[in-house]
Amino acid sequence: MAKIRVGLLFGGRSGEHEVSINSAQAIAQALQTGNNRDKYDVLPFYIQKNGVWIAGETANRVLDSKTPLSSEEINPSQLWQFPPQVQEVAVWFPVLHGPNGEDGTIQGLLTLMQVPFVGSGVLGSAVGMDKIAMKMAFAQAGLPQVKYQAVERSQIWSNPCIFPKLCDDIEAALGYPCFVKPANLGSSVGIAKVRSHSELETALDSAASYDRRIVIEAGVKARELECAVLGNDNPKASVVGEVTFEGDFYDYETKYTEGRSQVHIPAKLPANIVAQIQEMAVQAFKTVDAAGLARVDFFYVEETQEIYLNEINTLPGFTKFSMYPQLWNATGINFEQLVDQLVQLALEK
Repeated sequence: MAKIRVGLLFGGRSGEHEVSINSAQAIAQALQTGNNRDKYDVLPFYIQKNGVWIAGETANRVLDSKTPLSSEEINPSQLWQFPPQVQEVAVWFPVLHGPNGEDGTIQGLLTLMQVPFVGSGVLGSAVGMDKIAMKMAFAQAGLPQVKYQAVERSQIWSNPCIFPKLCDDIEAALGYPCFVKPANLGSSVGIAKVRSHSELETALDSAASYDRRIVIEAGVKARELECAVLGNDNPKASVVGEVTFEGDFYDYETKYTEGRSQVHIPAKLPANIVAQIQEMAVQAFKTVDAAGLARVDFFYVEETQEIYLNEINTLPGFTKFSMYPQLWNATGINFEQLVDQLVQLALEK
């Protein structure tokens, strides 16, 4: 039987470029290990930070070294000039985190190519990326969330009379502490925890420099739990894991600095809480029309046994040490089996 040629798409034009390379290297190794070696050929496609696609030996070198290429100024005519190897791809495995990677943009391009690809389509990716659209969808589905308020950059960067009133309204509605988040960035980029009016003003101004849509969430004293989902029309949920950390909150530095956070799989929880989280994870997956894979994050207030849905990530980190594959490994699906199942789900979809 002829091997299936998997186009591994990584790098990309986002702040998570380096994370993408690490994920892609782990997936490439898994597709060439054990039984997968006889089923798949991996064709790497590296998208530089300037948007240029590179294949062949250079893409392989980036994967092996885990070192991005330096991006040079380019002529716009160089963009979207695809390497000839694109024609050989039978199924795409996009491993692009953040904007231009998991927000529906690359998914739209791959859809137009009429070649199957791993993960959610345009709708699931777009709704899963935009925290405001996501929260509106979850609210419509009746999924519990912490109190939040959505604002736009134009309200923040407005005249001196409007902005103070906006801060007063947020303060009255949510209180302190609260979290200010750009709506469309991943990996906790641009997020700030605020405890006062002055900190709120500063955080809103900062978030507006990242995105034109901003969400502010009420703070809760809760455990941070995560559940992985796998499947298409009949998705399944993994065991539940917990993240603990030393920092004030789970920011970018804490997430990607070794020793700053710890993962506990499975989390020590009552069986009924685990069952509720798994059910809500699958419901969240279906609500945004996700496919293939997603990691769903929750807050659990132990004193009251309240569960709040935080967010869904339709293309989570995918190294062997990332939460998503670790959750499935603890559920009985190892890393090599997981990437195989994801490719098969893409072909099925």
